[in-house]
Amino acid sequence: MKHPRTVMSAVVGLGFGLAAALGTAPAIAASPAPAAPVGQVAQNGADYAAYAGSAENAAGNKAFFEAVAKSVAKKRAANPGLKAVTVVYSAANAPSFRSQISSSAQIWNSSVSNVRLQEGANADFTYYEGNDSRGSYASTDGHGNGYIFLDYAQNQQYNSTRVTAHETGHVLGLPDHYSGPCSELMSGGGPGTSCTNPYPNASEKSQVNYLWQFGFAATVLKNAS
Repeated sequence: MKHPRTVMSAVVGLGFGLAAALGTAPAIAASPAPAAPVGQVAQNGADYAAYAGSAENAAGNKAFFEAVAKSVAKKRAANPGLKAVTVVYSAANAPSFRSQISSSAQIWNSSVSNVRLQEGANADFTYYEGNDSRGSYASTDGHGNGYIFLDYAQNQQYNSTRVTAHETGHVLGLPDHYSGPCSELMSGGGPGTSCTNPYPNASEKSQVNYLWQFGFAATVLKNAS
């Protein structure tokens, strides 16, 4: 599927894979997602590889992580006694993917120790579902509002739990790395449809733990200043 090249001053987006999505979407869609990322769409594998390693992609990933961390930091400021860093999500607007979203949260919660994902009210980010020719992606407007969009067709072509766990990885601060092997969750659709691995590798786990210890601490300090 196609990956959006985004305009950073407007909306930043981070997508799952490379191949064009195929399949039939469910007949009923949930509430529509906010406006999708804007900008030009990459057309081939070379574009995807260039985007994955670009400053634009890095900036988009950083913006998403900081948006979610800022939301969490505000809640912790109101409840300073909290010890665990908990990121709250809403799956209400993606009912067709509730099972995959729950599995994705369980995978990440069993893989890392410095942050936990939990469904609940007053969410730090939201999942949406629907049809988009660019496939699934994580997006933020850079002002504390983040969401994950799960595309029907792509989730039929690729392992749906891998797609969901990959996009959730963006929430936790991980960038795309399409040229990576199947064992690397953030390689997304790069290894092809036969790759069904929904688990982060040791390096990805370590990076998330680092980000939610030191990166989160930096975000809290930044918001306090």
